[in-house]
Amino acid sequence: MYVLSIIACRIFEDEIVCMIEKHAGIATVIIVNNENSRNITNKLNNCGCQYFILSLENIEQFISDASSDSTILIIHMLELALHAIPENLRRTVYTKIEQMRVFSNSVLLFYGLCGNVLGKVEMDMSTLSCPVHILKEDNGDIVDDCIGAVLGGRAAYLSKLKSFRGVGTFFMTPMWASNWKEMIISAGITNDPDNTKMAKYVFDYAGYKKVAKIKTGLDYEKRFDKQVEEFARTFNFEIIEMNANLSLIERCFCNALDRKNLE
Repeated sequence: MYVLSIIACRIFEDEIVCMIEKHAGIATVIIVNNENSRNITNKLNNCGCQYFILSLENIEQFISDASSDSTILIIHMLELALHAIPENLRRTVYTKIEQMRVFSNSVLLFYGLCGNVLGKVEMDMSTLSCPVHILKEDNGDIVDDCIGAVLGGRAAYLSKLKSFRGVGTFFMTPMWASNWKEMIISAGITNDPDNTKMAKYVFDYAGYKKVAKIKTGLDYEKRFDKQVEEFARTFNFEIIEMNANLSLIERCFCNALDRKNLE
C-alpha cells in the first residue's frame, strides 16, 4: 500500500480537483473532513469523482483494511487566512505534517515559499521516515507562491511582471477571484474587506492599475468572469488576460503519486 498525503492551501482547490479528475482511477481518494473541505467536495461531486470523506482521527483505521497493492491519496485542505500571520502558517503546516506522517508514505505540500515561510520545510522534516515535498520547479527551486505555480514557475512569473513595465498588476486565479475579500486581508492590504476606500488607497499608493485574469482552463468556479469584473470595477482596474501553465503542478503531483519515486 502506498499513501500520499497532500496538505494544501485552499487557493489550490481547483488544481487539486483537476489532478484528481484527470488521473481518476489511480488512487482511492480521501478528503479530510473539516471546515475547509466543503468546496472541494462539491467540485468533486460535480465532476463525478469518487472519494471518501473522513475525520483525520479515523483515517488510519480506515486505510488499515486496504489491499497491499493499493494507492491512497489523502487531501487535507487548510484555510486561506493562515497567510495573514506567517508564523501561524508555518506552525499549522508543520503540525499537520506531524499528524499525517503516521499513516503516510509521502507528503506533498501544495504551497510555495509564501514569503519564505516554508522555504526550509523539507530540511526541517528530513529526519522523518516519511519524506516531505513541496511544489518545485525543474531545477529544484521551490515556487514563490500560488501565482508562480500556476504560471509555470519563476521565469514565467518574472516575464509577466516585466511585460507590465512597472505598472502594478494584481494577479487573479479563479480561486483568488472567488475569495478576493478574504485574500486582501491575508495579503495585508486591509483589515476590513468592506472598507474598499482604504484598500483602494493602498492599491493606489502601491501603483496598482491592472488586474491580470489568469485563465487556467478550469471551470470549477462558475463566476470567475463576473468576480474579476467586480474586483476591477471596485478598484477601477484595467483587466488583462493571460494563460496559465499547470505543467509544474501536474509534474509535482504525478511524481509524488508514483510510489517508485519514494525516497
